[in-house]
Amino acid sequence: MKPDGHLGRCHLKGRDGDAANVVLTAVGHNLRLVVAWLKLLLHLILNALMQLLPLTPALKPAS
Repeated sequence: MKPDGHLGRCHLKGRDGDAANVVLTAVGHNLRLVVAWLKLLLHLILNALMQLLPLTPALKPAS
């Protein structure tokens, strides 16, 4: 978790600090996974919308 979570030393004191560091590391890892999943979902939704909507110009060119 340390290399992936961009973690260095645990600056929290004692066993309670170590336990808190583990929990915070897990929370940060899970949040990164959720954000990556939401990003993928957004791309899929936008791609589906782009395929459904015709790409016609809003204004007609002057003749």
